[in-house]
Amino acid sequence: MTNLDGVFRREWGPAVAALARWSGDLTVAEDAVQEACAEALRSWPRDGVPERPGGWLVTVARNRARDRLRRESVRPGKELAAFVDEIRARTEHTDPHPVRDDELRMMFTCAHPALDRQSQLALTLRLVSGLTVPEIARALLQTDTAVGQRITRAKNKIRHANIPLRVPPAQLLPERTPHVLGCIYSVFTEGYWSTGGPSAIRDELCDEGVRLAGELCVLMPDEREAHALAALTLLHDSRRATRIDDNGMLVPLQDQDRGKWDRSRVARGLHRLRLAEGAPPAAGPYLPQAVIAAVHATAPSWEQTDWVTICTAYDRLVELTGSPVARANRAMAVGLRDGPDAGLRALDEAARDPRLTHSNLVATVRADLLRRAGRPIEALTWYRIALESGGSESGRDFLRRRIAECGG
Repeated sequence: MTNLDGVFRREWGPAVAALARWSGDLTVAEDAVQEACAEALRSWPRDGVPERPGGWLVTVARNRARDRLRRESVRPGKELAAFVDEIRARTEHTDPHPVRDDELRMMFTCAHPALDRQSQLALTLRLVSGLTVPEIARALLQTDTAVGQRITRAKNKIRHANIPLRVPPAQLLPERTPHVLGCIYSVFTEGYWSTGGPSAIRDELCDEGVRLAGELCVLMPDEREAHALAALTLLHDSRRATRIDDNGMLVPLQDQDRGKWDRSRVARGLHRLRLAEGAPPAAGPYLPQAVIAAVHATAPSWEQTDWVTICTAYDRLVELTGSPVARANRAMAVGLRDGPDAGLRALDEAARDPRLTHSNLVATVRADLLRRAGRPIEALTWYRIALESGGSESGRDFLRRRIAECGG
């Protein structure tokens, strides 16, 4: 069953996007794919997983969607056939850009300015990446109920406002691009730092984030923000294989085997970074993050890491975003540049942000800085606080190891 879950995770987004393009209705698309997955759960254990499971799901889902349209339509016989043909004609037009990726089309649809920012993100994470409502809620630091309501309202607005399922014309791209970038990065980060489930990494989401960032660069080759995001995902992803050991345990960056990092992805990431740094350079949050990732990817060892450049990049990131997460991570970098006590002072400033109230990040960073300062008893207290704050099972296992190292 775990195998099937992986298949559904991988094929959900493409299937929903394909059905949405075919039907022109997000709710019909999502419900039809859900029914197809239920049918797969009944038939695949008996008959085996098809050679092309995605194609199987799309075919079954299309049949389910057609049945639903037939049931809900008051149009008999030939009128219904004409109605379905009209749907096809309306949704399978030629796009104004050389994009053949249904998911990217879906992202631009969900990025419509009629939707608020949080609804855009929640809807895209649900329909494109297939994240569950609880997973999206954790990623957005919101409740399950709030996220579910946002998704429902967003789908209703798209339907009632007749928002087209397509990549917008060139003059509308700038206002939609920041959201699309944010959604791609959210897909990648949910895979790279999984917020739930037994595994620290969800490979299919990492692959999707890297792929979609590359697709956006093809669509918008002069968009430096897209190149910055592609650089960031590639440079992070170059370390994916070394982030967990053979027992599925998280391996800190300091202890990773740099000889096993994917140097091809590092090279591609550095190439994208150079494009992002062109004149004028990318002005958004992805460039400083990509610089940080590049410093780590090119440092010969942990001891030779350029923490001065990393702290400068974090300063820029905090200036751009005001993100409490960036402030907390900056405190860790300051501690590695100037010593643990300096890091703890910087962390005290970040910890005052109420947005970190339900996150274990501050407790984890504080514990690590105290451990590095040679204060294991205090570190033990904060590792336990971080453990009590929840998080993924792999993250909790890592905290338990730290607790044991501190004598707990």
